[in-house]
Amino acid sequence: MKAILIDQPCKSEELKISEIPVPEVRPGWVLVKIQAIGLNHSEALLRMFEIENDYIRKPIVPGIECAGVVADATEESRFSEGDWVIAMMGGMGRSFNGSYAEYALLPEQNVFWVNTTDRTEPWDWISLAAVPETYFTAYGSLTECLLLNDNDTLLVRGATSTVGQAAIQLGKAMGANVIAACRKEKDFGRLKAIGADVCVLDDGHLAESLPSEMRPNKVLELVGPATLQDSLRCVKKPGYVCNTGILGNVFTVEHFDPIKYIPNGVFLTGFFSNFPTQEIIDSMFKLINRKHIKPLYAKVFRLDEIVEAHTLLEKGGAGGKIILKT
Repeated sequence: MKAILIDQPCKSEELKISEIPVPEVRPGWVLVKIQAIGLNHSEALLRMFEIENDYIRKPIVPGIECAGVVADATEESRFSEGDWVIAMMGGMGRSFNGSYAEYALLPEQNVFWVNTTDRTEPWDWISLAAVPETYFTAYGSLTECLLLNDNDTLLVRGATSTVGQAAIQLGKAMGANVIAACRKEKDFGRLKAIGADVCVLDDGHLAESLPSEMRPNKVLELVGPATLQDSLRCVKKPGYVCNTGILGNVFTVEHFDPIKYIPNGVFLTGFFSNFPTQEIIDSMFKLINRKHIKPLYAKVFRLDEIVEAHTLLEKGGAGGKIILKT
C-alpha cells in the first residue's frame, strides 16, 4: 500500500510516498481502508522536531485522524466489514502507524462507528474526514467543560481556527448566543455566515474593551495562556472558561498562583481530546445530523500531493481544515 513514512526531522518537500505491506488484523485491532484524512498542526510539529523523541516509534506513518471503511476485523470485534468509521488520537501516528496511508491497523478503542443514515444530506468522505479531531475537540469543550446550554452567551476566542469555527457552528446549534473574537475585521463576514451572532476584534484586552452588556458567561479559550488571564477577567460571574488551544504559542502560565490568577466566581477548566468514547461521538453526530451542520474544510489534496499539503499546513493561511484523500 502507499504510505508516508518518516524517521527523522525533515522539511515538507522531503516527504514522499513509500510502499509498505498492508497490515494484518489481530485481536483488539481493526483494519481500516482510509478514504480521507484530516491534517493537524501537530503532524507538522512531529515532522519538524518531535520525531526525535524516544516515545515516537520510528519509522512512523503520521496522522492522528481519518475517515474510512472497516476492511477487516476479528470475529470478536464490535465492527463489521463495510462499516463507515472515523478514527482519532490515542497514540495514532506516534505510538503506532497513523492515517497517512491507504490502510491503517488501529486499536478498536480509537475507532468509532458513524451513523450515516440519520441525515437529510448524504455524507461524503471529505466532509466526514473534516469532523473527527476538530469537531470532537470543540464539542467536548462545549459539553463536558463549559456545560453549554441555550441561555448562555459563548465567547469563542481564536474563532478563525478550525476548532473555533466548529465551536461557533456547534454552539449556535445548541442555542447559545455566540460571540466570535478574532484579530482581523475582514474575517467577520465568514464567521457570521457560520453562526456567530456578534464579532469583536481581539486586541488581547477584551476584559477592558468588551461592553458590560456583551460580556459572556462562558469562554472557549483557544489562544491559550497568552490571553487566558484576560479571558478569566472578561467573563461575567458566575462564569466558565475552558482552555483548549495554544494558538498564541505560549504553552504554560509562569508563576501560576491560582488564588490570585482566577477571579472569584469564575471557574477554569481545560479539555484534553485524547480519550473520545463512542457515546460522546454518537451524541456529537446526533447534533450534527439533527441541525444539518455542514462540516467545514478549506483545501483538499491527494495523498501524492503531500508536499503541497504539508507546506500549506506548516505556513498556515489555508483558512480552515486541510484534507488528504487517498
